[in-house]
Amino acid sequence: MTQDALSFARGPQRIVCLTEETTEWLYLLGQEHRIVGISGYTVRPSRARAEKPRVSAFLSAKIDKILELQPDCVLGFSDLQADIAAALIRQGVQVTVFNQRSVAEIFSMLFQVAAMVGEAEQGLQRIAAMQTDLQRMQATVAARVAAGARRPKVFFEEWDVPHISAIRWVSELMGLAGGDDCFAELSLQSLGKNRIIADGLDIVGRNPDIIFGSWCGKKFRPENVAAREGWSEVCAVKNKQLFEIKSPDILQPGPAALTDGVHKMHQRILQWMDAELLERAP
Repeated sequence: MTQDALSFARGPQRIVCLTEETTEWLYLLGQEHRIVGISGYTVRPSRARAEKPRVSAFLSAKIDKILELQPDCVLGFSDLQADIAAALIRQGVQVTVFNQRSVAEIFSMLFQVAAMVGEAEQGLQRIAAMQTDLQRMQATVAARVAAGARRPKVFFEEWDVPHISAIRWVSELMGLAGGDDCFAELSLQSLGKNRIIADGLDIVGRNPDIIFGSWCGKKFRPENVAAREGWSEVCAVKNKQLFEIKSPDILQPGPAALTDGVHKMHQRILQWMDAELLERAP
């Protein structure tokens, strides 16, 4: 037996990331040198698009191109990438597919990826910093409520036709940011088709104070929302509380949602609460 037979790599050295969140996380950990391929939808960090070959969309991938890169690990997300994973596994490639749908599951995924690349301690430190930030956010909201402000009712629209409401991690982050999800009961449904609100009047009936739009990469159009039939009396429309949260900031279940995405919702919600407190002041 040679000495080489006893040596082994400490974690994957040639990683293909089929979605953006693992790419962003590996860059934050200073482990971008391990990445050999990324998703074509990756925009965070922006430098990744210039530095790494793009080998996949979300539902499809260039299998031959991935194989040419000789990855020792491919990281994917959800059952929607099951066919890609199966094709690679049949070619003998190691594939890890995460299925994080909640804030807690995102933190778990982040720790697992950090541990895989030998950065468990740094991963825990970064996770703890994000958790502390979210706790401060909760405290800020609690102080506003103690001062007499009401938590706003919020509708998060993930798609416009048909109307699709927020997935679980978005709904949970909305709650941490200070808003109450108008369709919290739907957020537990992982598939978008099960979060379709067939009748737009149901949204009108719940009368959200704020509407956030993140149309899966398509530009959110507040004027289109305001012009919908029967929506003119919705509080969010009357008070012009219609805001876009860009998809890369909130709809990727990774670092972006836990930082930039939730902060953008928090900022708008605090502005709404402060305006309400000012209106109630004697």
